[in-house]
Amino acid sequence: MCKCHENFILKEDGKTCKYKDVCKSVNHGCEHICVNTDDSYICKCHDDFILREDGKTCRSKNICKTVNHGCEHVCVPAGDSYTCQCHKGFILRRDRKTCRNKDLCKSIDHGCEHLCINNNNSYSCQCHEGFVLRQDGKTCRSKDVCKSVAHGCDHICVNNDDSYICKCQEGYVLKEDQKTCRRCTEGPVDLVFVIDGSKSLGEDNFEIVKQFVSGILDTLEISPKAARVGLLQYSSEVRTEFTLRQFSTTKDMKKAVSQMKYMGRGSMTGLALKQMFERSFTETEGARPLSANIPRISIVFTDGRAQDEVSDWAARAKRSGIIIYAIGIGKAIEEELLEIASEPSYKHLFYAEDFTAMEDISEELKVQICEALRNSAHRQHLSSGRLHRTNPQSSGPESTTVEITDVLACPSLAIQHKYLFEDSHTHSTRTTAKTSKDQCKCENLVTFQNYATNEVRRLTQRYILSECFLCINQEQVKRNYNPSSLSCLYGSNQSTVMKS
Repeated sequence: MCKCHENFILKEDGKTCKYKDVCKSVNHGCEHICVNTDDSYICKCHDDFILREDGKTCRSKNICKTVNHGCEHVCVPAGDSYTCQCHKGFILRRDRKTCRNKDLCKSIDHGCEHLCINNNNSYSCQCHEGFVLRQDGKTCRSKDVCKSVAHGCDHICVNNDDSYICKCQEGYVLKEDQKTCRRCTEGPVDLVFVIDGSKSLGEDNFEIVKQFVSGILDTLEISPKAARVGLLQYSSEVRTEFTLRQFSTTKDMKKAVSQMKYMGRGSMTGLALKQMFERSFTETEGARPLSANIPRISIVFTDGRAQDEVSDWAARAKRSGIIIYAIGIGKAIEEELLEIASEPSYKHLFYAEDFTAMEDISEELKVQICEALRNSAHRQHLSSGRLHRTNPQSSGPESTTVEITDVLACPSLAIQHKYLFEDSHTHSTRTTAKTSKDQCKCENLVTFQNYATNEVRRLTQRYILSECFLCINQEQVKRNYNPSSLSCLYGSNQSTVMKS
């Protein structure tokens, strides 16, 4: 029988020997524990550890306890590694370690003034009903600032982004406080009427002119500090009916107008313009000094061709700063009206065939005077360094006539060519005139058509041509051509306010 040395034992074959503790006799490589098993060994791990697939090394059953995992909320073992998870109501951020509230708006200082709305991994700010988000994307403003604040506007409050401005109704302008309104004709103005008293006018029509003047006076605040008004009547000579300093109340002024005697002789319009320029607006006759920046306005009325030169004195007056409105009735010559009126002529020149249009002219003139006073007030505020918001008021859709007599071959004739502007907001037009059946009789057809072609090309984008202008076609020319006249004629009892 065979025996083995100490620390060895006989194998089953009865002949060979093996070491009693294999783990001690070999380099077993077990990370934790080596366990003998008959002729070999196995590796085992300590408690809370498990053997890896290599059969030698061990890993913790809960790796999260043995490593600095960095999970903000929960570390979850996953084989030899781990994953981070978040508590209920939170989601893992992109770093796979930290967590954020599923409701991002609750987890950060979002800065939204009204509402914070989650949007995937971000958020956006929204406003309550009736409000809109400002450009900073966080704060809100009322859609209607005027309803959300005590604006104090006398007439109209207009929203202006985060703020508002006050505006006034038509016929009124904003006072310096930028909130209250006054009639646009309550402001200071030196106004001189230059009235035609020629024989061609007639006494009945002269009375209509007097009523016209009285109507303008009713819209003004007559006082030494507000509107000062003077009046010249001209015929073969010029007569001062009253100066700018003579009356300080509307009542006294209207009485003087009603008592004005009709001169009934020639028509020296140029002489009247000369006296208006040289005398009527002097401080001696009551005009305020130029340094006061008070608007100077002259309303010149005529019913026919002047018997003297008007252009020189009209030009001098306008260069001195006097705003001139020219009103022509009946036989008034457009060229002269254009020379008299201030620019732009479409705001300062009015024409009608007869006196039935005087009421329309009066209303339109009031609007234009109001605008002139408002613009003057605006310039004064700008020059004094104060911010002054003006309120341009629209007088509504209106008809407009472009005068072209100065370029035609018949400069002695008054020719109207009707263009109707279409208002860009209301898409409508208004006119007080109706063209007659016999609309266009032309003296110099070639000149007229050449001019018309150029005018159409220039104005196509802005103007809508009326029937009067469009009637120039070959067939009508044959039917209406008359070498003795060049005009667009209107019915004898119909009228229109002319603007160029």
